[in-house]
Amino acid sequence: MPFVSEGIFLAQVSNANFLSLTKIALRMKHRPVEGFSKKSKQQKIDWLVNEYLGGDTAYTEILRQYWNDDAALQKLHDEFSENTLSNFYMPYGIAPNFLIDGELLALPMAVEESSVVAAASKAAKFWLDKGGFKTTVINERKLGHTHFIYKGEGIKLQAFFNHHLRDKLFEDTADITKNMRARGGGILDIKLVDKTADLEGYYQLKASFDTRDSMGANFINSCLEQFGRTLVNEVTGDASFTEDEKKSLQVVMNILSNYTPDCIVRAEVSCKVEDLKDDSGISPEEFANKFKQAVTIAEIEPYRATTHNKGIMNGVDAVVIATGNDFRAVEACAHTYASRSGSYSSLTHCAIEDGVFRFWLDLPVSVGVVGGLTALHPLVRFSLALLGKPSATKLMSILAVSGLAQNFAALRSLVTTGIQKGHMKMHLMNILNQLGATDDEKDYFVNYFKDKTVSHHEVIAEFNRLKKESI
Repeated sequence: MPFVSEGIFLAQVSNANFLSLTKIALRMKHRPVEGFSKKSKQQKIDWLVNEYLGGDTAYTEILRQYWNDDAALQKLHDEFSENTLSNFYMPYGIAPNFLIDGELLALPMAVEESSVVAAASKAAKFWLDKGGFKTTVINERKLGHTHFIYKGEGIKLQAFFNHHLRDKLFEDTADITKNMRARGGGILDIKLVDKTADLEGYYQLKASFDTRDSMGANFINSCLEQFGRTLVNEVTGDASFTEDEKKSLQVVMNILSNYTPDCIVRAEVSCKVEDLKDDSGISPEEFANKFKQAVTIAEIEPYRATTHNKGIMNGVDAVVIATGNDFRAVEACAHTYASRSGSYSSLTHCAIEDGVFRFWLDLPVSVGVVGGLTALHPLVRFSLALLGKPSATKLMSILAVSGLAQNFAALRSLVTTGIQKGHMKMHLMNILNQLGATDDEKDYFVNYFKDKTVSHHEVIAEFNRLKKESI
């Protein structure tokens, strides 16, 4: 194959295409690579360093220093993903003193944001002598769809589904669901949904599932793919459908949904308003009223709701990651749920009635404690053991509590001292590490800012003053 400039390999192309691709190649700084996934780890690193990092072997050492000394453990991590070069570490911390449904727990949190673990711990301690956190798992249904196009008579399709297809779908997935049914789960229901008002000929087979303690993605998708095959086989083999109707049938895709509004858990705290004593100097009544106003603002104002919910997910995601679950799915579901009214809104709510303060979170969340990384990743196994080897429903409760605690801590700061005082104190070490401060200098700054609000500017100014003084 001819090679063009710095950029691109060309197989048989016309002169016009050759000239066009040559122009593209001349604008490309780096070359494409063939068979990257088949290279050894060291070959991948060498290629990247040479192609993108000027051959500087210092970058090789950056990757290598995060390898596990235990070769078997490193091999395990390498096989979690594709084209792995190293391990990307995140701090793994513990937030203690969480009283959840009468049980005292320490929550594992994998998160890089410095204030998250501290805020969660502070909220847990605040509610420890007030009854702690109470949770209710409202439902555990997970959803999936066979999306298909059918341009025949809708009434005929619905009747066919009611009288024949629904039962056939259960029958044809019996082998797939056998083990799940033995554990008390399986397919809960199947419905035919007419979406033709939104897209011509668009229908769904909408199914709900109980996957017990597993996340269930593979199980759900296997069932749905069989739905697609059964749908085509049964419609094309039935004499009541015309040839045109049979030809119009097209299965577009079979896939679970990460939006699970029927898999939801509530976490809440409550106490007498007079017990909301705060060291900020404001009265419990003022604190309760300002707190409720802050929540109401997040309920009606999407700009505030976005940051408000992000704070909730700080707590949720940290435990999701520590327990080996899919934080992207959890995030997508939560934010979709927050938009279900047509306007993005708060996931938490607050009420003050008859002198009682109540604060709660309804969180749609689908997680698992078996399958995936739960039995493979050593720290995930540690996290689940730390939590008492919880069921999936108990883990749902723990996640909701973590999110509620995080939100309480943030709002408590916002309506009293302001968010920066606590946040920047936690961020102080990051600033000092960036400046290359010694341990003695770090101790000095911790004491210096004991009664001051940390700011990036103030840290640098005082750091430079100390350096000049020492010179």
